[in-house]
Amino acid sequence: MNENTNVTHDLASQSAANEAAPAGTAASRLLFATNIWSDAPAPVVAEEARPAPQPPVVSETPAPIAVQPVAQPTAMPALPVERPSTSWPPKRLSLALQGGGTFAAFTWGVLERLLEEPSVEFDTISGASAGAINALLVASGLVDGGREGARSRLNRFWVRLMHEASFRSLMLVGGFSPAGSSVAFGPTLRSGQFDPFDLDPLRQALSRDINFAALHDAACPRLLIAATRIRDGRQQVFGNAAITADVALASTCPPLMHCAVEIDGEAYWDGGYGGNPPLVRLVQETTSTDVLIVQVTPSRDGYVPITLAAIDRRLDQIAANAALNAEISAVEWAQSHASPSLRLFKLAAEDEIEGLAQRSSTDLGRGFIRLLHRSGRDAADRWLRQSTSVRAARKVEATSPAEPELI
Repeated sequence: MNENTNVTHDLASQSAANEAAPAGTAASRLLFATNIWSDAPAPVVAEEARPAPQPPVVSETPAPIAVQPVAQPTAMPALPVERPSTSWPPKRLSLALQGGGTFAAFTWGVLERLLEEPSVEFDTISGASAGAINALLVASGLVDGGREGARSRLNRFWVRLMHEASFRSLMLVGGFSPAGSSVAFGPTLRSGQFDPFDLDPLRQALSRDINFAALHDAACPRLLIAATRIRDGRQQVFGNAAITADVALASTCPPLMHCAVEIDGEAYWDGGYGGNPPLVRLVQETTSTDVLIVQVTPSRDGYVPITLAAIDRRLDQIAANAALNAEISAVEWAQSHASPSLRLFKLAAEDEIEGLAQRSSTDLGRGFIRLLHRSGRDAADRWLRQSTSVRAARKVEATSPAEPELI
C-alpha cells in the first residue's frame, strides 16, 4: 500500500514539474519531461499467475467472437527543432563553474577574459563550492559596476586570498579534502586554536566582496548555487531569491573543518558532493543554446598513488568529477534526442597546466595562483578566437589536450 502511494505521489510531482517547466530550449524541456534522477521505487513485477483449470465448455455451435478495435498508441508530442546558432562568440552564454579549492583561480582567469568580450552576455551561472563563490562574485559585480565591476570584484577577492594565505582563506573556497583535512588539521582543531562553530568571520569575509542584495536585482544573471543536504545526501540548488551569505558558506562547507550550515532548519555541507557543478538543472533553466563548463579538478592522472596523501588527493579528484561526468552524459542524451542545436563546451585546467593532478587544491602560493589565473585567461582567449572548423562537434577523447573541448 505504501509503495503504491509513493509511486502515485512521485507521478503527481513529476506531472506538476512538467507543467511548471520554463519555455527554454528543446533540451531543457526534454530534461524536465524526463525525471532522470527519479528515486521512485521500481514497479513490482508480479509473478505470472497460473490460471485455474476451467471445465470444458461443450457447445455444438461456437459463439461468435466479438472483434475489439485495437487502440492506436498515443504518439509523443514532437519537440520543436531549433536551428543551430551560427554566431561566434556566443551572444548569450551560460556557465557551469566547478569547485576545487585554489584550483578555481583558473576560473577567475576564464571569467576575466570573458568579461572583456563585449558581445558575450551571461544568461545563467551554476556553481558549487569555490565555483559558487566565483559565480557570486561575478554576478554581484555585474549589477554593481558592470563588466569592469565584476572584473574588479574577482581580482580583489583572489588577490586578498593570496596575500592573506590563511586558514580562513582556504575555508572560503572549500579547499580541504575529507581525509586530508582531518589528518593535517586534526590536532589544531582539538587544541582549540580554531572554533569550527564560529561562522561569523567567514560571513564577514564574504560580505566584503559579495553584495548579496544585488543578486535579487532583475539585471543579475540567473544563479544556481549547489549545497548538499545532509539528511538525505541530495543536491539542493538555491536560486537568486534564496541566496544569502549562509548559502555561500553551505556551498563551500568542508564537513571536517567547521559545523554544518543550517538554512531554514536544514543542515548542509559542501555542494561539490551532490553536483560539481549543477549541469542538468542549468540546461533545464537556461534560455541560451551555448553552455560552457569550466572544470578545474583534474580527471586524469598518469601515476598510481601509493602514499596516504596521494591516495587521498586522487580519491577527491575522482569523487569531484563523478557527478559532473554523470550530468554530462545526461545532457548528451538530451542533445541526441531533442536538441542538436545545444552546444556544450568545456575548458579544463588540466589541459593547460602539466601535472596538475599532482598539485594540492590547498596551495595558496602566489606563483601557483597566478599560473592558474593566467592559464584560465589564455584558455578562454583561444576559445573565443577559435575558428568554425575547431568548433565543429567532436568527441571529447579526440580533442587534443591543448585545445578547449566541444562536447
